[in-house]
Amino acid sequence: MKPSQVKAIFFDFDGTLVDSAPGILKTMEQTFREMNLPIPSRDAMRQTIGLPLQKSMQILCHGNDEDASEAVSTYRMLFPQYEMNFISVFPGAANTLQQLSGKGLRLAIVTSRDTTSLHLVMDKRGLAPYFETMTTGADGYEPKPSPAMVLALLDRMQLSAEDVMVVGDTTFDIEMGNRAGCTTVAVTYGNHTREQLESAHPTYIIDKIEDLLPLV
Repeated sequence: MKPSQVKAIFFDFDGTLVDSAPGILKTMEQTFREMNLPIPSRDAMRQTIGLPLQKSMQILCHGNDEDASEAVSTYRMLFPQYEMNFISVFPGAANTLQQLSGKGLRLAIVTSRDTTSLHLVMDKRGLAPYFETMTTGADGYEPKPSPAMVLALLDRMQLSAEDVMVVGDTTFDIEMGNRAGCTTVAVTYGNHTREQLESAHPTYIIDKIEDLLPLV
């Protein structure tokens, strides 16, 4: 992709713009503790970050749909007390978003997180002003790695896939962007390892968010 072709960047949120893993893991641990269920390993929990919460809990509850639904409800009840207190914006993220906006790039969010918690985090962390629009796990689209959320944004923003970069920290993000026909950028500082990310065949792999700037 030539720099002049990039018109918009679609960002995953958790693990890409904000370090939410500590809060997510603490909330998940407390969820299982309150349900008197065995607490999954931190690695097992981390590997589900990026999926819709219901899907994450189904995996962690080993397919028990009743436990998974209860875990989702419990997690959402605990979220304000646990997760919110441990979310931080990655170093360099806000400055990079400011510079990208200054270049005239249109920015959007594509996340499995629900709309309510996304707005809460973005507003409290000062990220909301940078983004034109978003698709979330509450919108009813087929979840990542399906391209549905990206395709919805392309349609809403009247963009072609070749105009857009999709940036994320998991194979789910990269597979989603690839399947939508976009350029994809994997970041190595999030929830999936470089080896995992390479297996999804991103267009680029970067080690810090500021490395996006030379690509556009």
